[in-house]
Amino acid sequence: MNAVRIGLYVILTITGVILTLLILMHKGKGGGLSDMFGGGMTASLGSSSVAERNLSRFTVVIGLIWFTSVVGIGLIDRFDG
Repeated sequence: MNAVRIGLYVILTITGVILTLLILMHKGKGGGLSDMFGGGMTASLGSSSVAERNLSRFTVVIGLIWFTSVVGIGLIDRFDG
C-alpha cells in the first residue's frame, strides 16, 4: 500500500500545481475584486472563445483527478490501520 500512497501523493502534487496554473490562466469574468480596481474594463460581453471553453474543460478534468487522489489517500489512510 505504500507504493499506491506514494503514487497518489505524487499525482496530488502534480495536479495541484497544474490546477493552480490553469485557474490563473482563466480570464476574469468581472464582479470581483478585480472590478474594484479597474480590472473589469476588458471583460467581453459575448460567449467565451473555443480556447476558453477548452481551458475550462481541462481544468475540470484535472480537478476531478485531484479530487479522486485526495479521496484515494483518505481511503487508504482510513483502512490501512
